[in-house]
Amino acid sequence: MSKPFDMELFLAGVLTGSHATRQRHVRQAKIIQTEIAERWQRKTPWAWQRKHVAWFLEHRLDRRSDATRYYYLLTVRLIVHRLEKSWTLPPRERI
Repeated sequence: MSKPFDMELFLAGVLTGSHATRQRHVRQAKIIQTEIAERWQRKTPWAWQRKHVAWFLEHRLDRRSDATRYYYLLTVRLIVHRLEKSWTLPPRERI
C-alpha cells in the first residue's frame, strides 16, 4: 500500500510569507493535484507536464474571477519552481 502524496511537504522548501499565505498555496496545490489526477491519472507533480498545468489554468479556472486565477497562477509558479522546470506559463491576461 502506497502513501498519499504530501503536497505540503513537497512545497515546504519554496513556501514563504505568512501562515495564511502558505496555507492558501497548499490548499490550492492540493486542488490542482486532484484535478490533474482525475483528468490524466498523474498523481504527483513529478509526473506532470506543462500541458497539464496549462490545462488547469485555462480550462478549470475559466469561470473564476481574475483574483482567483491570479492566486492560482502564483501557486503554479511555486510548483514549477519546486520542480525546477523552465515552463512558460500562459500570460496573466489569458488565464
